[in-house]
Amino acid sequence: MDLHLLIDNLTNPALLFFVLGLIASQVKSDLEIPKNSSKFISLYLLFSIGFKGGQELSHSSYSPDIAWAFLIGILLAVLVPLYTFFILRIKFSAENSGAIAAAYGSVSAVTFVTAVSFLEVEQISFGGHMVAVMALMEAPSIIVGVLLMRFFSNGKKSTRELMMMLKHALTNGSVLLIIGSLIIGFIANDTQAAGIKPFTTDIFKGFLAVFLLDMGITSGQKIGALIKKGWFALIFAITIPLINGITIAWLSGYVMSNPGDRLLLAILAASASYIAVPAAMRIAAPKANPSLYLPMALAITFPFNITLGMPIYLNLIQ
Repeated sequence: MDLHLLIDNLTNPALLFFVLGLIASQVKSDLEIPKNSSKFISLYLLFSIGFKGGQELSHSSYSPDIAWAFLIGILLAVLVPLYTFFILRIKFSAENSGAIAAAYGSVSAVTFVTAVSFLEVEQISFGGHMVAVMALMEAPSIIVGVLLMRFFSNGKKSTRELMMMLKHALTNGSVLLIIGSLIIGFIANDTQAAGIKPFTTDIFKGFLAVFLLDMGITSGQKIGALIKKGWFALIFAITIPLINGITIAWLSGYVMSNPGDRLLLAILAASASYIAVPAAMRIAAPKANPSLYLPMALAITFPFNITLGMPIYLNLIQ
């Protein structure tokens, strides 16, 4: 691996604030980000990345890379929960397997935002359409996970219940905000966009650092509960994302040329949802254990991707 990439990533202030949060949780510090503030910052990050993505998309001309990015993204959202479900069934119930598979088939918007920041540090360009790819990958995996639970568990779901779950997946706040911001950014002209640039661009990295501090605190608090579940979950939470990320970083080179787009696609393949999917699973799988799939995504996969994953995937791409 290129040590320059690794060192650049590990010395990124935003990532160091994540580490600070981990340390704070382990030494039992009373450091915390108020819940309302944390929610506002997460909404801001989604709004900002969506709006900037829309602006980039409005200045982009169509290319085969765009079509391939959308196609690969949708295929990942369907295939990843399918194959991971059967691996998870070795150890877990149908409900837990479906919930975890849905989380790993879906995406982490915060991981995506952190990857965008990483690309900016490395001065690597990427297409605004990748924001739309991320948004479209949220819902399909939830639907696949729910269907797998229905077929492999004793408790069958009614059509009405399945429709409610589908609606919840499609109207999830993070999905609506990222798509809405993308559309607004696409419609706004350069003069209008410049008017809110200080909010969408200039303070972005500061808010990201504070949010990652909060994520570090939360991750540190949840990792203990996951360790008690055994080694299978820990190994899965690192191995499957690594396989997915490396596979897409390699295969995307046959059909895509932009390194930035390929890295974002690889990080989307490797990430796991710890916001949209847990919210949907409260309705879809009340029997699934949130102390299993939530720490796997947040306390293991998320830190791995933002520390070692991104340099690994970019090094392979380059």
